[in-house]
Amino acid sequence: MVRVIKRGRNIRESDGSVRLNRYIASSGICSRRDADELISQGVVEINGKKVTEFGTQVKPGDSVKVKGKTIKNERRVYILLNKPKDTLTTMDDPEGRRTVMDLVHKATKERIFPVGRLDRNTTGVLLLTNDGELAAHLTHPRYQIKKVYEIKTDAPVSEEAVKKLLEGIELEDGITKADSVAVPDPGFKNYLHIEIHSGKNRIIRRMFEALNIGIIKLDRISFAGLTKKNLARGRWRHLTTREVGWLKMSKK
Repeated sequence: MVRVIKRGRNIRESDGSVRLNRYIASSGICSRRDADELISQGVVEINGKKVTEFGTQVKPGDSVKVKGKTIKNERRVYILLNKPKDTLTTMDDPEGRRTVMDLVHKATKERIFPVGRLDRNTTGVLLLTNDGELAAHLTHPRYQIKKVYEIKTDAPVSEEAVKKLLEGIELEDGITKADSVAVPDPGFKNYLHIEIHSGKNRIIRRMFEALNIGIIKLDRISFAGLTKKNLARGRWRHLTTREVGWLKMSKK
């Protein structure tokens, strides 16, 4: 029997039951907010019965289906990958090209997915997880999650170009600006570090294309405070408990 709890009760009951939207989010398919939407749409079933009440609890042994597909409440997994060049940020590729999933297939038995995207020839920090709620937070424009990129251009970048990057560049989908621009070594003005919170597709490359500046190398060196320090290109590692804690604190 499906049991519904009233407000004020703990998230997890003494019998091991858990609120339905959290159970769905824990399966990695979406955030808790999106899970509430799925419940309201009537596409969620527990033990073969359609459920539309948000306070519904899932007990150990219950069978939960979303749109007819059985989901599982898996343990949370967080993988940091130093993405190499010529690798797609996708779950699979019909043309058989290498994807980030090919690189992390031995990392865990749980089904994980990339948080956001890096284009095929952009390298660097990429987070993969089955925590749908955290992934939704880290990619939502509202929370302005910071990313830092190291860029090598085909020519020195002028002070005027830097000014335009900071003031904003008008693209086909709106004006976008960098949060900060730094030249780590004044002797090499074709190397830049750019901090930005926009998650728009190919945003760095498009900004530089608008300035008629070619990019030779684009490497994400930081994402939400995570870096690739001591992590060779193409290698991955599990996040530490402290790192996971930092990411979750950013939600508050």
